[in-house]
Amino acid sequence: MSILTKQLQTKCCRKLKNTIIVRAITTSTQMLQSDYVYINNRQIDAFIKSNNPNSALDLFHNMQIRDTVTYNLLISSSCLPPKKAFQLYSEMGLYRIRETATTFASVVALCTNNGFCREGSQVHSRVVKFGFLNNVFVGGALVGFYMNLGLSGVALKLFDELSERNLGVWNVMFRGFCEMGCVEVEELLGFYARMCFEGVEANGVTFCYLLRGCSSKRRFHEGEMIHSCVLKMGFVEYNVFVANALVDFYSSCGCFVSARKCFEGIKVEDVISWNSMVSVYADNNLVNDALEFFNFMQMWGHRPSVRSFIGFLNLCSRNKEIGLGKQIHCCVMKFGFDERSVYVQSALIDMYGKCLDIQSSVNVFEWLPKMTLECCNSLMTSLSHCGCVEDVVELFGLMVDEGLMPDEVTVSTTLKALSVSASASFTSSQSLHCFALKSGVEGDTTVLCSLMDAYSRCGHWELSHRIFETIPTPNAICFTSMINGYARNGMGKEGLLLLHAMIEKGVKPDEVTFLCALTGCSHTGLIQQGRILFNSMKSLHGVHPDRRHISCMVDLLCRAGLLHEAEEFLLKAQGKGDCFMWSSLLQSCRVYKNEEVGTRAAQMLVDLHPNDPAVWLQTSNFYAEVGKFDESRQLRDVALARKMSREIGCSLIEIRK
Repeated sequence: MSILTKQLQTKCCRKLKNTIIVRAITTSTQMLQSDYVYINNRQIDAFIKSNNPNSALDLFHNMQIRDTVTYNLLISSSCLPPKKAFQLYSEMGLYRIRETATTFASVVALCTNNGFCREGSQVHSRVVKFGFLNNVFVGGALVGFYMNLGLSGVALKLFDELSERNLGVWNVMFRGFCEMGCVEVEELLGFYARMCFEGVEANGVTFCYLLRGCSSKRRFHEGEMIHSCVLKMGFVEYNVFVANALVDFYSSCGCFVSARKCFEGIKVEDVISWNSMVSVYADNNLVNDALEFFNFMQMWGHRPSVRSFIGFLNLCSRNKEIGLGKQIHCCVMKFGFDERSVYVQSALIDMYGKCLDIQSSVNVFEWLPKMTLECCNSLMTSLSHCGCVEDVVELFGLMVDEGLMPDEVTVSTTLKALSVSASASFTSSQSLHCFALKSGVEGDTTVLCSLMDAYSRCGHWELSHRIFETIPTPNAICFTSMINGYARNGMGKEGLLLLHAMIEKGVKPDEVTFLCALTGCSHTGLIQQGRILFNSMKSLHGVHPDRRHISCMVDLLCRAGLLHEAEEFLLKAQGKGDCFMWSSLLQSCRVYKNEEVGTRAAQMLVDLHPNDPAVWLQTSNFYAEVGKFDESRQLRDVALARKMSREIGCSLIEIRK
């Protein structure tokens, strides 16, 4: 072997030796780094599980090396503020740390739960870019995100494009359909049949959503079919949530016997079923049964929940049972829900307001540990219900001053109060309209209807019409608001045309819609159209006229001087009319000097309300105007003998300078 060859071999050996040493050092360094990151990640995980996010963040910021797992632990943690968690996700991109399926699933869930709409769509773009769209967990999270936004079409498209669909993704779709409430039961059951066809077996959560869909639509027979499937698969005995869903389903359909049977099949230890039954009985005005279950529940050592108390308080609100409401209030204070639950606080404020005890409603509000949007809205509704409209406007200003962002309920209630208050003006309605645009609630149907009503009350029906035209798919409430605006401004023909357009579009008018249209006919003098509309209510639309419609027709006929027809109409009406209708007829008889009809109307009025001083005064004035002074004097003498006295009224006006 030559010397040159030996030198080359020696040189190659040295080079190989150096390479091996470098690789060994690199591998050792990587192992040390890996161990360092792994140990710190475990420590962060321990801090998070012990609900100590500050220590976890301190360790995170002191780490010189981080990996995807480090960020995933913090992003998926529920103990961090949502904005902070999303900020950490943005930081991953700055340090070129690539997301995994776990990262995307956690971030999409973060956007779903906290309403990060724009951020969620941006994350969707990165999911597509890095090819994670077919991952069942990431795809399922995106489906849930779009269902939560109400974009069921986008969610369904993503769902159909998934190469694999597990039970969790199917349940996400079922939950979205139930929460949106716009899907028919047939579609929901069809979706379930498709799931079974693909070989995915349903679990208790699936049946809970199916029963919930049947409950919301009151579909008894379909719910019974689901009940049969539940029994066949054995979920009733072992899944308390399915059993409670059955109780809620039968209760919502009004089948209390089946609801009671389902309840009796649940173990006594389960508190959810007890509170369900209490709430169900309370929602259906079965006070004795609700109180019986409420007492038995406490005898078994179960603590009432928020649902039970809200059911009782709503019952008291509907039936004006302030005595029972005060007793429930005492129980609420005993269990501490007056400080811990914003829903119970709101229900208490609403209950006292509906029972016209506005002082107690205000007292509950003033004793709140923290002013919340829900409680402010409840107090606004209570104040409006009790006629304290000026206080509603003042409370709105207080909310804005306190930095509490009003929602669509707040704006709508304030608009309704402002439109009937003495301080109502076109400028104030415009100011609230601007606020609605600025706060992003102008698209809400209730706000739009309240704006239409406020502008029409100020005489600006054209602005109401302009708002109505911006609504893509107006419902019955929107049409009714616009018809009422026309009626208020003496545009009965336009109201009737809009009513016909409403019917042609397949929107069913209700009793309020017909009342507004009849009012427009009365104010405009459309006698024949009013007759046709009134007669078509029951025969064509299945709406039974009540005392309001009858009173409106009497007003229409009286304005036109058709007093004999008005009298005949009243005598044929169910109950033969009330005091206000006959009073309207008598007033018209005074205007048109019709002594014959007026005499009979006066007698009917006295017979209906013999103890009302206003009735005696009105009839006495009528007899005096037609020249029957003796009858007029006799009526006044009788009223004085009975010591009748009228309450002195007052008028509130606004002077515009």
